Amino acid sequence: MEVRDFDYELPEELIAQDPLEDRSSSRLMVLDKETGEIGHQVFTDILDQLNPEDCLVINNTKVIPARLYGVKKDTGAQIEVLLLKRKEDDVWETLVRPGKKCRIGTELVFGDGLLTATVTGIVEEGDRLIQFHYDGIFEEILDRLGEMPLPPYITHKLQDKNRYQTVYAKYEGSAAAPTAGLHFTPELLEKIRAKGIRIAEVTLHVGLGTFRPVKEETVENHQMHSEYYIITEEAARIINETKKNGGRVVCVGTTSCRTVESAAAADGTLKACSGNTEIFIYPGYKFKVLDALITNFHLPKSTLIMLVSALAGREHVLAAYEEAVKERYRFFSFGDAMFIR
Repeated sequence: MEVRDFDYELPEELIAQDPLEDRSSSRLMVLDKETGEIGHQVFTDILDQLNPEDCLVINNTKVIPARLYGVKKDTGAQIEVLLLKRKEDDVWETLVRPGKKCRIGTELVFGDGLLTATVTGIVEEGDRLIQFHYDGIFEEILDRLGEMPLPPYITHKLQDKNRYQTVYAKYEGSAAAPTAGLHFTPELLEKIRAKGIRIAEVTLHVGLGTFRPVKEETVENHQMHSEYYIITEEAARIINETKKNGGRVVCVGTTSCRTVESAAAADGTLKACSGNTEIFIYPGYKFKVLDALITNFHLPKSTLIMLVSALAGREHVLAAYEEAVKERYRFFSFGDAMFIR
């Protein structure tokens, strides 16, 4: 399977640069995965697409302000550090720009010395291991100095950090937001619960893979990066009961999907568990848990467009994306949504 088979043309002006004032006012494309039939709605209409016996699976990870700007101590040269994964105590795996100038032993300074760091190692893809030094609480310092790690295709400055955070974010650890969840408001979630739809919360800390393009020409040769996930006993119980009672498991976002599919037994049942996943879902994959998916519109040739193609078929997905371009939908992290049913 060729990576180029998942390409499409996207005018640059359709890449959403800012979040809408009302999270739930984005547009919603509804795609029937069996027929390819397409409908156009607004996101609040998701309530009509869900049935009382269904359950929503949401990813309650919280994005940390993981982008730091500092200088090299010896030369004063500017440096950008993106925190990707905490390895141990105050050692982080990071993406550093420019990376070539940060050899092992390089000392970095952030916030006029409020935070300092030393490069201690170089790992795969050239990522740097960095040991941080500080007085006080790291998270509080990061909150003062760090910026939200918006993807490179968003060039506007984010005015409110909370807009790159879901309203149900709880557990810090992500280097990117689970963006399908950005459309939900507390009011909409309350209406969903009032309709009898149960909500299962899982955690997957979104990491390195989000920032890395697929460099291979053949899909099967791509290696996903590891991400940490947690499924609680309560979440497993809600999902198992939903399946048993004939309801649909509707995942909010590809991260929720990858979490439940990583943890599922062959018969589709779940148990409370945690661990690291490198699951790569592309056409030919047989879903064990997920029945329907709420998702955003994804980058061309990305692992995420491959995942939605595994669910709805490549031809249906590319036709839907062509329709979205024609209808001037907003794309990517702050863009509009799709419901694949």
